[in-house]
Amino acid sequence: MNIGQKVSLIREYFCEGNNLKFAERMEASPTTTSNWCKAESLGKDVLVKILSKFPEVDANWLLMDLGEMLRQVNNNSSIETKPRIPYTAAAGSITNAVEGISESQCEHVPVVPTFPSYDFTIIVKGDSMEPKIEGGDEVACKRVDQTSFIQWGKVHVLDTAQGIVIKRIYEDGDKIKCVSYNPEYPPFSIDKSEIYSISLVVGLLRI
Repeated sequence: MNIGQKVSLIREYFCEGNNLKFAERMEASPTTTSNWCKAESLGKDVLVKILSKFPEVDANWLLMDLGEMLRQVNNNSSIETKPRIPYTAAAGSITNAVEGISESQCEHVPVVPTFPSYDFTIIVKGDSMEPKIEGGDEVACKRVDQTSFIQWGKVHVLDTAQGIVIKRIYEDGDKIKCVSYNPEYPPFSIDKSEIYSISLVVGLLRI
């Protein structure tokens, strides 16, 4: 069974074969979803999105042709999820969500099995990190508990007193220097005392 046939089965099972309903569920155009059902292969981003929209679908079946279409869930097991932090969340929200303090404020989405271990995801807003990271991309992030483990120069998510910041970061004395990929946005620095948490971006999903 090729990937297009699998997508067709998912559409049939969850949307009664209605392509318009399937497109709405996938937040894609009907033409796009119709083409998915005819495809011999699909990109990882599409497959991960299908798994996030239909968490009942077994990733092993969709990605590796193993087992059955639907997950086998019993009373002793459940689908693992991670919090999706709103980009506009108040300061401290990442720390609270990861520690389970403000779970009610966050949407929880199924874990993406192809990503490295991560603690939460966040959907990027704006164009300051283009072309590497675009507005609408969802990034998976791993909390960095000690500053000695920070990978300077890589993209991190900072939970700051002014809100959430997604930038490449560099050591800058008592501050952390934040640099965008987009040259139209100049670098700036944030006092370390105003940073509640730092998380490394370990995966990206482009929808």
